[in-house]
Amino acid sequence: MIDFETSGMSPEQGGRVTEVAALRIAGGEVVDRFVSLINCNVRIPYYITELTGITQTMVDSAPPVSEVMPDLLNFIGSDTLAAHNASFDEKFLKAECDRQGLWPAHDGLVCSVKLARRILPGLPSYSLGKLASSLRIRFQGAAHRAEADAEVASQLLIHIAQCLSERYSVDDLDPQLLIEINKMSAAKVPYFLKNTVSARRSA
Repeated sequence: MIDFETSGMSPEQGGRVTEVAALRIAGGEVVDRFVSLINCNVRIPYYITELTGITQTMVDSAPPVSEVMPDLLNFIGSDTLAAHNASFDEKFLKAECDRQGLWPAHDGLVCSVKLARRILPGLPSYSLGKLASSLRIRFQGAAHRAEADAEVASQLLIHIAQCLSERYSVDDLDPQLLIEINKMSAAKVPYFLKNTVSARRSA
């Protein structure tokens, strides 16, 4: 599970990464993590500091992006990558890697927003904070900081895995299964999962 804090909403409009957290999930728990502020030599807009608490001084004294990105890619390796609103984080990951001449090797992308919409339909909101409130997942730090957001998103993913186990007896959760669920409409998910479980049992 990865989360970036950034200086803007889009790398195409000049946004750069200011902080990253990547948490490795295995066996239904977080087993390792990589967390760092990032110095991209960029000015931090006032509204970003108000939202995240990340100041110019914090970023200026952080490790340079040229050091952080290779270490981050080494940490991720070829694991499947997950994020809440995954296209946003993957877009920044690829943009920063392009700048450094690096190539991400992650094996697919899981969006926990899409998963939550399909496995937990009918909730009032699928923003991370409101999802956490609905599911009684507590933030361990300040929201809109990379590690706190990644921690909550990880607990959301673990909760979804528990739901799949309880409802459909999906106990050996293959990340590729989550990628497949991401691609389909919510109405098709129960039929797909029942067929998947039946196929595994008869194999």
